[in-house]
Amino acid sequence: MITIRPETTADVPARERLLDRAFGKARRRKTSERLRAGRLPSQSLAFTAADENGRFIGTLRLWDVDAGTAGHCLLLGPLAVDCKRQRQGVGAALMHHAIAEAKRLGHRAIILVGDAPYYARFGFAHGPVAELQLPGPVDRARFLGLELVPHALAGAAGLVTTCGRRTASERQAA
Repeated sequence: MITIRPETTADVPARERLLDRAFGKARRRKTSERLRAGRLPSQSLAFTAADENGRFIGTLRLWDVDAGTAGHCLLLGPLAVDCKRQRQGVGAALMHHAIAEAKRLGHRAIILVGDAPYYARFGFAHGPVAELQLPGPVDRARFLGLELVPHALAGAAGLVTTCGRRTASERQAA
């Protein structure tokens, strides 16, 4: 049995180790990471999966972004699960929980860059983001969106940009 709970500061070292194992050190050079750099996840939308012994086994975070003409939405990622616990429903549990919480909090849409066949089962598709652009290179087939409110991404065009809470170090640099 797994438990999904809000991420805490104590989860940060385990989360970073998991993300390095899952995506490698090059993860920090990805376009989506540029949108997250120096920012904090959206309030109340960073989650940890823990196993029956309370051990950290997964992470998922959502970030505030502006999606061109669609305005505010969330950027999902990264989603990662410990390799020993993959294919056991941990990632799906994190996804269902995050989507439900985002909807409950009144968010209108979620975008991400990821494996289209995996994310399609949660309702993500390329169509809603077809006219949006990310601030860097991305495989367009992996750029996906999910409308939590019908037509939230209808006709959305333009550049996806950062918004939301900044880290203390970014606030000091501004």
